[in-house]
Amino acid sequence: MKIILYILVWAHLLYAEHNHTNALITEDSPYLQQHAHNPVNWYPWGEEAFEKAKRESKLIFVSIGYSTCHWCHVMEEESFTDLEIATLLNDDFISIKVDREAYPQIDKKYQSLYMDVYGERGGWPLSVFLSPSREVFFIGTYIPREEAYGSKGLMYLLPSFIALQKDKKAFGKSIQKYKKRNKDVSLKNTRSLDIANKVVNVIAMQFDVVNGGFAKRPKFPEASKLELLLDIYTLNGNQKAFYMAEKTLRKMAEGGIYDQIGGGFFRYTTDHEWQIPHFEKMLYTTAELIPVYVKLYKMTGDALYKRVLRESIDQMEKNFMEEGVYLSASDADSNGEEGGYFIYEYLEVKHALLQKGFTLNEVEAALSYLGIEEDGNIDGDFSHAHIMSQKIPSRLEEVKNYLRMLRKTRTFPFVDKKVITAWNAMMIKALFSASELDNRYLPLAKEHLASLLKRMRKNKVLYHQSLLGKAVKQKSLLEDYAFLMDALIEGYEKTYDQVYLTHLDTLASESLQLFYKNKRWYLSHDGIEAVADFDDRYYTSALSKMLEDLLRLSSLSGNLRYADVVKQTIETMGAVLEQNPADASKLVHTFIRLKRGDIIVKAKKEKLQKSREAIESIQYPFVLSKSEESDKYLACKINSCFAYDINITALIEKIHKVVEK
Repeated sequence: MKIILYILVWAHLLYAEHNHTNALITEDSPYLQQHAHNPVNWYPWGEEAFEKAKRESKLIFVSIGYSTCHWCHVMEEESFTDLEIATLLNDDFISIKVDREAYPQIDKKYQSLYMDVYGERGGWPLSVFLSPSREVFFIGTYIPREEAYGSKGLMYLLPSFIALQKDKKAFGKSIQKYKKRNKDVSLKNTRSLDIANKVVNVIAMQFDVVNGGFAKRPKFPEASKLELLLDIYTLNGNQKAFYMAEKTLRKMAEGGIYDQIGGGFFRYTTDHEWQIPHFEKMLYTTAELIPVYVKLYKMTGDALYKRVLRESIDQMEKNFMEEGVYLSASDADSNGEEGGYFIYEYLEVKHALLQKGFTLNEVEAALSYLGIEEDGNIDGDFSHAHIMSQKIPSRLEEVKNYLRMLRKTRTFPFVDKKVITAWNAMMIKALFSASELDNRYLPLAKEHLASLLKRMRKNKVLYHQSLLGKAVKQKSLLEDYAFLMDALIEGYEKTYDQVYLTHLDTLASESLQLFYKNKRWYLSHDGIEAVADFDDRYYTSALSKMLEDLLRLSSLSGNLRYADVVKQTIETMGAVLEQNPADASKLVHTFIRLKRGDIIVKAKKEKLQKSREAIESIQYPFVLSKSEESDKYLACKINSCFAYDINITALIEKIHKVVEK
């Protein structure tokens, strides 16, 4: 009888693990699917949830995260699988789960509000509490179950919110009252030189002179900031700008934010020395850094930078490529252990290498170089590889091959199989850029661009994201247009394929129709009304990228309306240029481009292809080239040509004279 009772109890416990199913069960998003069996009665974002909250006079809890977010997993395990928390939420709240990668415009709207309230950036998970009429009254990030980390726990907050709702006067004091600190200002008289000098000085105050980077911790790569510094150096020879960029890019290439064994970059590091990453890899992180390393390699010729971009592309093709498109991210955890796939135990590796015939000196030299030591940098026993010396050991590559082989015995982290148009476009642009150093990347870029357009552009409609094996549903966002146009421009510059220009003109016209209203830009055209901003910390601002696209397209097409829109936008929305330009690096870059102007090299397609390397070597960051039926090389600005020659070298000399003036 006791045996039967035990069997029944264990059966009940096993069944209870999936005894709950909520409205997320029919959603495609991997992140929403991760929560589909929580006891919390989650709803996806949509009118059904909001109407229910209003009808039943219930508070609203919006939880925003993504599938490879470590602290999102922690909050789920602590609270969203907990029956007490679930009961509190189910009785008095309508709970909504949002995948920030599917709905970045919703995330941006509430992250901006978080910034207004606390004066600092938020993060994920983002926890937003609203009244039945959708007014925000509390916003936070990760909230523990019980009080911890300086935060009241959900077990305290949820009952207090319920009690607060009964006090109508107190409840009416929504945090929506916080206003934007950035006021619109006129920038008509601001000079590009003033902005360039100002932003370098502001960035210098953030700069870590020992380790590179622009914060203490956590440290993000901030690709747009690095690109801006390199281009300012090219424009005016500012040595401070080059030093900050080169030191940061070198420290990253040698550090733990870069996967020294497998290639590719992690999203950020938790320490100031770039050693200990948060082990998730996002497609956009590596994609945005590759063109910066291309630029730095061309400036320095340092083989380290070429190796980084080559290994990074190889890693993206191996682990993130499927069915001709790139997947969005890989998790930090492997078999429940953060970083478990990537770290090594010194004695285990040392013993195995000695067994394989390496000498003790060879083993110790290679492991020391890679920072794999007995006293490791991960919990004492384990090490995450990072370069510790400028002297390369004799058998380093053989040791790294063994470490790669060791990883094959482990479980690769969960990969989110969302296909996001914007992020794919970033990686395709990276391939086009890398083709400046190795032409084998050019056909790869063209192939992936064709695959992306085939999958995500249907019946003249661009879509934001889809899941492999699922039909596309969600229509495009500003970021999809911005980064796809960027990839198409880069593609045109490498191929002179007229089809790319045709696509660009169509996408530009659609962008203005969908996202540009009353001289303001919005992140989506679905009624959410999230105003686009210029924040570049996580990845390049979609709005800043769109403005750069329109400027370049204006130069290539001669359509001055695009340039006019850029001028209007900066005059209307560009207060950050005066107030804190270091947080809007791509906008600064675009503003300088607007003031200085593009130079367009024109000639027949065959002549341009023959002279591609020479054109790419011009010491001016705002050079474009366009196929035109001319027997000579022409050097032009947007509305006139100022030089011509039958010899590209002679033309470039004339261009440099104009640039120097």
